[in-house]
Amino acid sequence: MTDSAHRMTGRSGPDYIAHFVIRTNHFAKTLDWYREFFDTVDVYYQDGLAFLTFDNEHHRIAIGQLPDLTELSDTVAGVDHIAFTIRDFTRFIENYERLKQTDIVPFWAINHGPTTSLYYRDPNGVKLEIQTDNTSYPGGPSAFFKSDTFASNPVGVEFDPDLLVEMFRAGVPKDDLMRQGSAPSA
Repeated sequence: MTDSAHRMTGRSGPDYIAHFVIRTNHFAKTLDWYREFFDTVDVYYQDGLAFLTFDNEHHRIAIGQLPDLTELSDTVAGVDHIAFTIRDFTRFIENYERLKQTDIVPFWAINHGPTTSLYYRDPNGVKLEIQTDNTSYPGGPSAFFKSDTFASNPVGVEFDPDLLVEMFRAGVPKDDLMRQGSAPSA
């Protein structure tokens, strides 16, 4: 967006998120994990530093080995997680299956209403969400946030990802699978 377009819209924020950087004590393990998780291409690699991408951006992820880092903890303030969208529900299912084959499994599976989401932890404890937008809610996400369903449960409904895959492979329509409670967790 040009400067004049920013002035016309009154919007001056960034156009998109360019990349994120991971500091690690576990360089090789972390590098392998991110390569697999995002199905990336190495843009730059030298012992202790790597730049990765999964699209046409010059790099989306940088990983750097730093000595003497303290392990990440959920008891400190900071960013909780970073979310990434897979636009197509079928690709979302296939991505889950691909990652599971490499022993990368989610620690939490939840249908938030507007999204079906899988949460993972990298080798350093960084939390990443892979989500797909649910098309099943009339009026879309904005309407969902104004609904009684959201007011009574703003977090969502947990689900069993293996059951979701089983139902998908059995031919249950995608719109049905995107509804909260369609694949209850055990």
